[in-house]
Amino acid sequence: MAVTLVALSPHTSAAAEDPTDPTEGHTPCAIHYPSDDGIPWDCRRLQKGETLERLFGARWPEVARFNRIDRRHAYQGREIRVPRNLADLSAFAPLPGHLAVGEPYDQLILIDLDEQYLGAYEQGKLRFAFPIASGEVEHETPVGRFRITAADPAHASCLYHIERTEVPYPMRYALRFHVNREGVSYWIHGRDMPGYPASHGCVGLYDEAMQRDYYGVPDHPQLEDARQLFEWVVGRKEGTTQPMELSSGPPVIIQGVAPGRRLPPRQ
Repeated sequence: MAVTLVALSPHTSAAAEDPTDPTEGHTPCAIHYPSDDGIPWDCRRLQKGETLERLFGARWPEVARFNRIDRRHAYQGREIRVPRNLADLSAFAPLPGHLAVGEPYDQLILIDLDEQYLGAYEQGKLRFAFPIASGEVEHETPVGRFRITAADPAHASCLYHIERTEVPYPMRYALRFHVNREGVSYWIHGRDMPGYPASHGCVGLYDEAMQRDYYGVPDHPQLEDARQLFEWVVGRKEGTTQPMELSSGPPVIIQGVAPGRRLPPRQ
């Protein structure tokens, strides 16, 4: 399925991200995902000097993805989920490896809100899967069938700013999948990954390069899922910064309900 790119006119409004981090009551340990039944884990509170890299070495990205959290939010005092056997995470992707509805399409995106995960499918076969941060309770991500209709590698919020600055919150590598009746656009894009649903309706993916640029951490960005998905949809276009309309972008299926209830006490 070919993707045609043309110039995109600026849109009037966007469902963007709240860059604050209200972590009280929001911990990866308090969220239940359906895939939890397959990987036993324990809750660990990070102590002074502990980081994902120091605790898990080369396997820290797997632990981060399991928690749906980025390194900036894995700080002292924060609780994280630690699998009892790290080897269980080597192929962790809590989505079907084959999707029958995707067979007719060269590309299809599945977003599972229950799992807080996104899958990229090629003719029904899972190509790669990434954790997401979807809409919070009062700003839920819409469910249903959509299509990628626009792409903007340098998108930014017109509603929210970087904390304590006047800089519009960056929504880089943005792929628009829905515009509601009020003219509000919903995008898949790079953002913070705090370990729980936290957006104003958009679907967030890792963009550690953005966090280094705007927050100063991490020193060496590694997780750049938003860029990978963007390039999978539109192809590599070095130096491109202009928004684009996509006349035949891939379909997007969004299903499930975002988690939010606390787990029962662990025995």
